Amino acid sequence: MRPFPCSPGSGDGGHPLTTPAAPKTLRYALILGSLSAFAPLSIDMYLPALPRMAGDLHSSDTTLQLTLTAFIVGLAVGQLVLGPISDAVGRRRPLLAGLAVYAVSSVLCAVSPSVEVLIVARLVQALGAAAGIVIARAIVRDLYSGTAMTKFFSMLMLVSGLAPILAPVLGGQILRLTSWRGVFVVLTVFGALLLLATVLALPEPLPPERRSPNRLGATLRTYAGLLGDRSFFGYALAGGLMFAGLFAYVSASSFVLQGVYGLSPQEFSLVFGGNGVGIVLAGQLNGRLVGRFPERALLAAGLTTSAVGGIGVLVAAVFSLPLPALLVPLVLLVASIGMVMPNASSLALAEHPRSAGAASALLGVLQFVIGGLATPLVGIGGENSAIPMGVVMASFAVAALVVFVTMTRPVRVPSPAVSEATSGRS
Repeated sequence: MRPFPCSPGSGDGGHPLTTPAAPKTLRYALILGSLSAFAPLSIDMYLPALPRMAGDLHSSDTTLQLTLTAFIVGLAVGQLVLGPISDAVGRRRPLLAGLAVYAVSSVLCAVSPSVEVLIVARLVQALGAAAGIVIARAIVRDLYSGTAMTKFFSMLMLVSGLAPILAPVLGGQILRLTSWRGVFVVLTVFGALLLLATVLALPEPLPPERRSPNRLGATLRTYAGLLGDRSFFGYALAGGLMFAGLFAYVSASSFVLQGVYGLSPQEFSLVFGGNGVGIVLAGQLNGRLVGRFPERALLAAGLTTSAVGGIGVLVAAVFSLPLPALLVPLVLLVASIGMVMPNASSLALAEHPRSAGAASALLGVLQFVIGGLATPLVGIGGENSAIPMGVVMASFAVAALVVFVTMTRPVRVPSPAVSEATSGRS
């Protein structure tokens, strides 16, 4: 791979900062952002189809929900396994294998004759999706460090930040044109296009001299060391708690805004899409502020904004305040994710360049495991009140801020911003 064309700047600690040329940066952002979007697209796009699927597959709702459970389990296991493997053999081979598995298993999902086959297909599909998620984040750490890494994570929000918000809407529109099987056809095409893009436009970013041995004992010691690193775990946990707040919003907002506040489906779509745009705008604002302010200060601002928004949502719900009194703090909470996630990811990965795959795996597992807890918690209080959503979102937002204050410390962010992994043959 040829070296990135670079331009001068200023980096952390007074070191020179180099950044790749804009066209290549945009190409990488589109590919890696799309890889990061695998999970929300694969989870949320088919949720509107569950009632139809139960009838078509002659299955109970409880059994059909195992397709979601299988995907979450596969996603967690896949990241934990594939992260260290990519540290040992490089990023490209396991990523290509994972994308191929995802595309083939998505076809199997589309043609599944029974719910049992669909459950197995979803498990395998999740293993392929896990490769995209965990390796995309590790590649960012391979290519960038310092403020450039945080800026690039902010750029990824252009793609990955919208996925959890827009996936249910996209799934609903697909169902207007075809059956639930069409959702998995769309996911097949998505996986195949990403496989092609990776083959053509994403060279290997991790040279052999920077790889780690792939032995079970070494892998377990790496995970133990990461979990024992109070600061890494604090940044990862804060990000996971924020992700749980997003899960709570996605799962409950339709019932609250339409059932409690009386919005039409079109009005709800506008609010839902507006909050998605808020995430993207906050991510781009964060990218502009990085370098002028420390990542830790920006993360603190994002978490504080989220906590204030969460408390505002809860107050509006408890006192049955008018809709604008709910929407303003809701926008603050949801949009702040665009500032929290890039900084939390960058700070968590900053001091672990040689185990970026394993560190990325733990980041992803914490996000989806904690996020998965939010959906049933929101449902405990029923669908006819905004209070359960307010309680869950406020609790996770405040908990993320508390974790940040009590568990994390400033990290040494290395320079230069683009690593030696960007040198070689294109």
